[in-house]
Amino acid sequence: MTAHKTQIADELKRWSLQQLGLPPEEPATLSVVSGDASFRCYYRLSLPGDMHFIAVHAPPEKEDNPAFIAVQQRMMAANLRVPGMLGWDLERGFLLQEDFGDQLLLPCLDSIDAADRYYRQAFTCLLNMQSMPLADGDLPDYDRACLLEEMALFPHWFVEQLLGHSLSDVEWQMLARLFDRLAARAEAQPQGFVHRDFHSRNIMLLNDGELGLIDFQDAVRGPLTYDVMSLLRDCYVHWPPASVKTWLLAYRQQLEAAGIAVPDEDAFLWDADWMGLQRHIKVLGIFARLKLRDGKSAYLDDLPLVMAYTLSVAEQYEDCREFVTWFSDTLLPLARQQSWFREVIL
Repeated sequence: MTAHKTQIADELKRWSLQQLGLPPEEPATLSVVSGDASFRCYYRLSLPGDMHFIAVHAPPEKEDNPAFIAVQQRMMAANLRVPGMLGWDLERGFLLQEDFGDQLLLPCLDSIDAADRYYRQAFTCLLNMQSMPLADGDLPDYDRACLLEEMALFPHWFVEQLLGHSLSDVEWQMLARLFDRLAARAEAQPQGFVHRDFHSRNIMLLNDGELGLIDFQDAVRGPLTYDVMSLLRDCYVHWPPASVKTWLLAYRQQLEAAGIAVPDEDAFLWDADWMGLQRHIKVLGIFARLKLRDGKSAYLDDLPLVMAYTLSVAEQYEDCREFVTWFSDTLLPLARQQSWFREVIL
């Protein structure tokens, strides 16, 4: 830990003890907790009597902490299990919250039966989120401009920077056509609350068996299928396409039973596929950027699965044919030369 980070951690520890009404000399330890892909730093504050809290440094110049707090309160009011907030200092970017422990959902998905059980439990969380009433301005809109901006990460960071391929005008035009179609499909489907990072590394299995949700600060009002595709075509674990389809249709039935407007089954599956494709194209760019800009090389290990998702879905749609041909003929050979590449068969 650098001297600056050590200083911040010391200040965070003193501030956290103060929030709990404890003196600065209280015997307590502050240990680093595995972080995420943002600029936030998470620490576990441990006190005598086996008491634990999560202290966070979220630099205010990098992170939108007021948005995090607002979404946390909205989700808690909807009876969703999110970490309770015990205090915050927006000027310094300090947050103190409930400790959900270390049990991520990901390692618990060790069989198709386990996945079925936990995913159906997660559908209840999703339904609660997507049943929340949203007035204009409650959340940012996940609109066309945002969707296109996200997908633009793919040609810059993944194609040009990571794979070293310079795009021609023809290739740029081909990508623009695809991105336009994906954004239009996303905007045309029913809209609602979108967690935006609803996957197995952001869902905790709590001691009482409930699912706890974290990393929700980027919530928006957007496409209904975004979160369910984040879950079912998770960048860190995959399942047979037939199982994914079964789960998707089961979730659609729950939405319909709850009175939420959904299209027919075929249209819903198409919406879901294209939403997942938009997300995976974006993620290829994000994971490459995390490596090249932020020095987080572990995300390279997840690129092969995301590439496989991208191709396997795009291959099913005529409108994606030129993208599939280009991806297969141009990008795959370059990717196979990378040390992180491995073949993934879905």
